[in-house]
Amino acid sequence: MTGPREPWFDDDAGPLVRPYAITKGRTVGAGHDLDMLTVVVKARGAPPLRRIEPEYTDIVHLCTEAQTVAEVAAALKLPLAVTKILVGDLIGDGHLIFRAPVQMESGPGDFNVLRAVLDGIRKI
Repeated sequence: MTGPREPWFDDDAGPLVRPYAITKGRTVGAGHDLDMLTVVVKARGAPPLRRIEPEYTDIVHLCTEAQTVAEVAAALKLPLAVTKILVGDLIGDGHLIFRAPVQMESGPGDFNVLRAVLDGIRKI
């Protein structure tokens, strides 16, 4: 059995707690459409954290600087789907604010984008 602040992951055995246990069986979040590139950051003047699960505290600490949902998932070694649910809970509680990724107006055949990619590859 692990202590309250020890990670729930063993490199040899894998996760010691299944993802559905962390999310309490939920498969969808608090209604926020979060993408893996959604940027989240700790809200100023957020209320005290009332959730006791260590993952929530870890997410709030990570998000003192802006992070994408994918970065949070990687840092916590949690599946992306689980991280989206936990981040959604914290957004709903007012602890985090989020910004959706910028959507490009161009289509797949936009030559300006292709030229920019080619220029970037040439600089490597």
